[in-house]
Amino acid sequence: MNDSATPVARDIERTLGRGRIRLPHYESRAALVIAEPESLGEAIELVRKCERDGIALAPFGAARTLAQLRAAPAELGISLARLDRIIAYEPDDMTITVEAGLTLPSLNALALTHAQRLPVDPPRPELTTIGALIGGARSGPLRLSEGTVRDLLIGVRFIGHQGRLIHSGGSVVKNVAGYDLMKVLTGSCGTLGIITEATFKLRPVPANYVMACGRYDTRDDALAMAMRLRDIGPLVHLEVVSSLGARALEYDCRYLVIAGLAGNEPEVAYLRDQVSLMLGDATFKNGEEAFAAYERLRDFVDQEAVIGPLAAEIAVPHTELPAVLEACASEFRAHAANGVAQLFEGPRQEANGNLAPEAIAATVSRWREAVHSARGILRVLRLPPEARAQVAIFDDPSPAALKLMRRLKAAFDPRGIFNPGSFVGGL
Repeated sequence: MNDSATPVARDIERTLGRGRIRLPHYESRAALVIAEPESLGEAIELVRKCERDGIALAPFGAARTLAQLRAAPAELGISLARLDRIIAYEPDDMTITVEAGLTLPSLNALALTHAQRLPVDPPRPELTTIGALIGGARSGPLRLSEGTVRDLLIGVRFIGHQGRLIHSGGSVVKNVAGYDLMKVLTGSCGTLGIITEATFKLRPVPANYVMACGRYDTRDDALAMAMRLRDIGPLVHLEVVSSLGARALEYDCRYLVIAGLAGNEPEVAYLRDQVSLMLGDATFKNGEEAFAAYERLRDFVDQEAVIGPLAAEIAVPHTELPAVLEACASEFRAHAANGVAQLFEGPRQEANGNLAPEAIAATVSRWREAVHSARGILRVLRLPPEARAQVAIFDDPSPAALKLMRRLKAAFDPRGIFNPGSFVGGL
């Protein structure tokens, strides 16, 4: 570490040894420096030191989510990139236990040898560690057929207050202190502890995947067709995207309905016939072409060059989704059968090359008004750093809910060192 390093960096380097501290590679600098413990014992010692010295820490993956959550860099990022072992895999039981620094594709590379997978599909999974997958609770099109990470997580281990190693689920029958820790930690954004290990239930890889697409001129017609398709039988996924997303999938149209089909050959043949009857001029992609198109559908919502600098995710009752999307008046990708959608403004730029912070704040305010009128919630996924002070990432919870969250935070993190200021209500 050079002479310009922060006192915290020099202090942590003395704890771990030379060459174990690095500057962040992520352009928005979600943390001032990053430590990479090589063992669970080192990670525990780092947490204890941070508690003793009052150092705010942030668990680190690729920092894509963290960089958006934090208004200012954390003093210390702790990356578990070196804790990336597969601890146990039981193909017959369809369970796997891994360390939190393992990436999602690395986990699935092993599971695929037994025609299994962890069917959670955040955008750009090659940048997603297991710890970030749980802490950020991101998911993609597969949520329709497979659920989300919360539905597949059956065990977790994490470092909490005083560096204690806490287990829940898996072979542990009773949750610590009565909490369902797997649900508590999922989506907690690293504010309750550092996830070090997770156990998941795997699912079989579906056979004969086919993607069906239909073009529409109006949003209402596209969403109505998606609701009709939902009833023809089990689908792998079901999306409606506006023109920006359609172009990402190499279609030139205003709205695109996208359905994923899979199963044995008679099942897929039946679904194809039903989709053809309903969509009329449907196009079908098979084999490698279908998988490549699915990856574009999954990933384009995380590519600023495609979606622009502003994005948010909403969840509303699925019957309210058409009205909410109309009121938001923005580009979108909608998981039509779930009532979940991602909103984005597209790469529109002012004369100075950036969207004005005031315009961004006004857009998010308009989105929130539409979503809240439908009893839904909104979370900002991406915005320029210069607008961070004007835009809240999370909705304001009710006073009762915030009180409960504060009690939970105080119970798990009484010293307030775990990613402070990065969750609902400023927790």
